[in-house]
Amino acid sequence: MGSKTTSAARKARIEEMRRAEQARERRNRILVVAASVVAVAGLVVGGVFVVRSQSDDSGGASSDAKGSGDSGHFVTGKDGVRTWSGKLSRTHVGTSVAYPMHPPVGGNHNPVWLNCNGNVYTEPVQDVNAVHSLEHGAVWVTYTDKAAKSDVAALAAKVKKTPYTLMSPYAKQAAPLMLSAWGHQLTVKSADDPAVDKFFATYVQGKQTPEPGASCTGGRMK
Repeated sequence: MGSKTTSAARKARIEEMRRAEQARERRNRILVVAASVVAVAGLVVGGVFVVRSQSDDSGGASSDAKGSGDSGHFVTGKDGVRTWSGKLSRTHVGTSVAYPMHPPVGGNHNPVWLNCNGNVYTEPVQDVNAVHSLEHGAVWVTYTDKAAKSDVAALAAKVKKTPYTLMSPYAKQAAPLMLSAWGHQLTVKSADDPAVDKFFATYVQGKQTPEPGASCTGGRMK
C-alpha cells in the first residue's frame, strides 16, 4: 500500500512540475517580446560597457573561466551516494571548465543550460551546459560503452518519461552507469538497481537544487 501511495505521489509531483514548466514557457515568451522592445537601446549602452570593461580587465575573468571554482572532495554515504563536501561555484563562463570530477556535479558553467525535460542524447554533450541543468534540479544519467545495451535502453525509457532528467554517453567516468545531481553522484549496477528509483525520487528537483523550478527547456539541444 505504501509503495502505491509513494508512486501516486511521485506521479502527481511530476505532473505538477510539467504544468509549472508549461506556465514558465508561456511567461518566457511574453518576456522575450517585451525584452525585444528595449534591445536596441541596450545594445548601444552595452557595447560601450563591454569595450570599457575589456580595457580595464587585466585577464582575471579569463583565468577564472578555466577552472571550476570548486574545492572539496566526495564523501560517500551509507546509501552509496557520494556528496561533494566543499564549495561548488555557480559563475557563468563562456569557456570550457576543468572540473575536478567526471561527470561534474557542479561548479562554474555556461549561461545556457542543456535541455533536460526527459532528453536522451546519443552523443556526448558539453559538461558546461549539463552542469547548468543540474543547477536547475535535473538528474543526469551517464554511461560508457561498457554498459549493457539493455540497461542503457531501460534507463533511456525512464528518462524520457521523467521531467528534469537527461541522459548521455560519458567516456571518462569511472563506472559503466552513473547518476548525477547538483553536489551528488551515484554508481549503479544496472537499470533495475533499486538505487535508481531512490536517486530520482530524492534528487529530481530535490532539496539540493540551487534554482528550483528553473526551466529545463529552451536551452541547448546537444
